Amino acid sequence: MSVTIKQIAEKAGVSRGTVDRVINNRGHVKPEIEERVQKIAKELGYRPNAAGKALAARKKNFIIGVILCARGNEFFDDILKGIKGAEQEAAEFGIQVVVKTMKGYQVEEQLRLMDQLEEQIHFLILNPINDERIAGKINELSEKNIPVITVNTDIEGSRRLCYVGCDYLKSGRTACGILGIATDGKGRVGIATGSVKILGHNQRIRGFYETQKKRFPELNILDIVETEDDKATGYTQTLLMLNRHPGINAVYIAAAAADGVCRAVSDWQSGNTELPHPIKIVGSDLTPSISKLLKEERILGTICQQPWTQGYQSVTLAVHYLVNGQKPAREYFYMKNEIKIPENL
Repeated sequence: MSVTIKQIAEKAGVSRGTVDRVINNRGHVKPEIEERVQKIAKELGYRPNAAGKALAARKKNFIIGVILCARGNEFFDDILKGIKGAEQEAAEFGIQVVVKTMKGYQVEEQLRLMDQLEEQIHFLILNPINDERIAGKINELSEKNIPVITVNTDIEGSRRLCYVGCDYLKSGRTACGILGIATDGKGRVGIATGSVKILGHNQRIRGFYETQKKRFPELNILDIVETEDDKATGYTQTLLMLNRHPGINAVYIAAAAADGVCRAVSDWQSGNTELPHPIKIVGSDLTPSISKLLKEERILGTICQQPWTQGYQSVTLAVHYLVNGQKPAREYFYMKNEIKIPENL
């Protein structure tokens, strides 16, 4: 026989209403009581009635909001496809997914979109700018029982439920390993990152430094520029970097804008024909632009991060939370880092 809320309530010594609030994650229950009820429910093997849950969810008209720094950045196309793929599961429970996109990393714009969605959503999936004002807004939403999952990049100092995305430290370490081998450990590296406002981009650089110090002490990092994930900015900033440091013989693209960065490298090398060897480049992710660069052998390789899965899993976790009161099983849902080279496209 299936376990009932009444049985859980009797064993826990609380009311059925309290058990219902715990199971459906409605709050207003002391933490120690919530923990006891959850433990007893698990011990008894309680399983929510799927049909009943779906019906209850449909009556509530849940809405999941999504905010992505995606406009003008083709990398996010696959994350958006993953979100679209999970919408079918959400629709079965009458849950609507509302997506908002923005260009660049303006804190005020992200706050504006969060404020805009706040009154209509029950859950937020956020691609956050790493700023204390965004963290504060996440905490404010949490206090209003609007949970937040961060996707693709994380944020410091917030009470978000969990993070779904790249293991950026490992990604940066991998990139350093590739360039270290390609330059016999004696490269002079320029890094083109996206923005210092994005935690993931900073973590990639930190991972690169960690491996450089540990394995390749003669691999020198000469400069770091920001592309804002924009190909025109990437072109301009990379040219400036190469002119400042003409000895650079390796470039790590730690975010988007690979086409702009590589075009700058090609143009600069064309004007400096005395260079002994072409500049070696490692990129990040596998967008159509990077696939083209790989096929043309203009970059050695790229480190991917399963963007479709990021989009799909973040929505799925939100659906399970809203329908079943099921909190994420862990804090970090890291994607597998995959190396792509021309030979395994």
